[in-house]
Amino acid sequence: MASSRDVDEPTREYPLGGDGEEQVATRPAPAVDDPAPAAPAKPGLGAFARVVIFTGVVFALIVAMCLGLRAINVLPSFDNPFSDKTTDRSQPVLLQSMRDLSRYVAADGTFQVIVDLQESKDNIPDFLVNKRTLFVGSGTVEEYVDFGTLTEGAIKVNNADKSVRIELPAPQQGQAALDMQRSYVVAEERGLLNRIGDAFKSNPNQQQRVYQLAQQRITEAATNSGLDQRARDNTEKMLSGLLTSLGYTSVTVTFAAP
Repeated sequence: MASSRDVDEPTREYPLGGDGEEQVATRPAPAVDDPAPAAPAKPGLGAFARVVIFTGVVFALIVAMCLGLRAINVLPSFDNPFSDKTTDRSQPVLLQSMRDLSRYVAADGTFQVIVDLQESKDNIPDFLVNKRTLFVGSGTVEEYVDFGTLTEGAIKVNNADKSVRIELPAPQQGQAALDMQRSYVVAEERGLLNRIGDAFKSNPNQQQRVYQLAQQRITEAATNSGLDQRARDNTEKMLSGLLTSLGYTSVTVTFAAP
C-alpha cells in the first residue's frame, strides 16, 4: 500500500522510451483505506406518528363519504346524540267538579300591572337579607250577569202592545285571571344570607305571593275602569235584539241595585 508521502508527491517523469519520445506516466491513484463519512440522515416520523396520521386520514375520508351519501339522501339523517331531551311525567287530569252556569259575560278587560315587592329586615343591610322581585303581570277580568238569580216576576210581558219589561240583578265582577304567557319576572334580587339559605332549601311557593298581589291589584283596577257600565249596556243590547227578533216592539231592561 502506498504511503501518504507518495500520495502527496507530484507525478514523476520516467526516462525516454525506445522511440526517443519522452513518456510521462502517472501512477495509479492510491487506494483509500477509510471510506468517506456518510451524509447525516434526515429526521423522520416515528412509527406511532405515522399510524396516527394514517388513522386520521382514513377517518376523514369515512366522514366525508358519509356526509356525501347523506347529502344525496342515501344514508338516513342522524340526530345529535347530546341534544336536549324533555320528559313529561305529568299525571292524567282529574275532574274535581262540574257545574251549570247561567251567567252572561257581558264585558271583560285586560290589564297589566308592575309589582315591585321587597322583603327585608329592619336594621340589617339589604346586601345581607333582602328579597326583591320585579314582576309584570297581565290578567283579564270578566263582568257578567247571572240569569240564574232571576226572581219570579222579573220578566213582565204585555202581548197587547208587544212590550217586555225585564229586571236583572246587578252585574258582578269576576276575579282577575293571570295570563302566564304574558306575565314574567323582570328582575330578582336576593341578599347574601338569602342566597345561602336558598342553596339548602327550596320554596316552590316563593312566587305565589307576587302572583296574588298582581291579581289583587288588577281586580281593584277593574272596579274603577267602567266595566260595570259596559256590561249593563251590552246586556241591554243583547236582550233588546233577541226580543225584537221575536216580534216585541218595546223592550225595557233594568238592573237591581248592587
